[in-house]
Amino acid sequence: MPPIDLTRDDGVRYDVVAIGNALVDVIAAVEDQFLDVEQVVKGSMTLVDADRSAHLYSRITKPTQTSGGSAANTAYGLASLGGRAGFIGKIAEDDLGRVFGNDMKTVGVGFHPGVTSTTEPTGRCIIAVTPDGQRSMSTFLGAASLLDPADISREAVASGAVLFLEGYLFDRDLAKEAFRTASKYAHEAGRKVSLTLSDSFCVDRHRSDFMALIKNDIDILFCNEFELQSLYQTDSYEEALGKLRHDCEFGAVTRDKRGSVVINGDDVVHIEPEPVDQVVDATGAGDMYAAGFLFGFTRGMKIEDCGRLGSLSASEVITHVGPRPLVQLSSLIPNHLR
Repeated sequence: MPPIDLTRDDGVRYDVVAIGNALVDVIAAVEDQFLDVEQVVKGSMTLVDADRSAHLYSRITKPTQTSGGSAANTAYGLASLGGRAGFIGKIAEDDLGRVFGNDMKTVGVGFHPGVTSTTEPTGRCIIAVTPDGQRSMSTFLGAASLLDPADISREAVASGAVLFLEGYLFDRDLAKEAFRTASKYAHEAGRKVSLTLSDSFCVDRHRSDFMALIKNDIDILFCNEFELQSLYQTDSYEEALGKLRHDCEFGAVTRDKRGSVVINGDDVVHIEPEPVDQVVDATGAGDMYAAGFLFGFTRGMKIEDCGRLGSLSASEVITHVGPRPLVQLSSLIPNHLR
């Protein structure tokens, strides 16, 4: 697989341009009593409305506010590896919208906002962290969920060697159309298109639309084994993997403690998990795996080496609380993969 030449004069400025939910992570330390009083289910992720989100925001003190969302995390991970990443997402003209844009710039990700929302505030995830390290999340999607084709810049999409789409954003019909529009722009520019399925529940809700997108538009699919089996409606992992090989040119399937499997046509390679002393928090592992894989992919590495970089990137983020690495991932890349 030849490397993608980022110096060529055809508009490529990024390894990857990601499209996803533009959310601000609002992280605050709380006592367990806070969860009881506010009726927040410990360790859960719950979707909330604007009023509920505003109330919880008013009840926390000294929060840390950073850009978040699954695809934004992948873009961050790619930048941490030493790659170049861009991000397309929808925000409002408000304080949290400015937080998101400024933080993207700070972490080295080019932000290409869609049309500013005038009806919904910027999305945010209130993350209450109790003394035992448990993260209880209350997510208000807000403006992020309103992404539509008008938010997709052809120029921004064409500026990335690979387009990366976040499955969490796939709930609304206009968002589905935005994905198809972005895929069209990418392929017309000669780019690859990748998708992460994000969650088995997303797959269950939109299976037929996901299948159509995968068969018609997707070159690289990221998922875990449960999402894959849900996609193909089978209890057999092997059967689902066989079907994926016929539907996508490339695929990466994570299997928790059993590592991952990467595919390219008839080539199927098992990747051993990167050993860690203790798994503290698996949040963001899939996001970082995709970052590592795509970092290798855009440099023309063998698919097994792309998978190893994915596993390596994921292994760092699961050793601590939070969905983003605490060290520069580039410092972890072994010499033979540089």
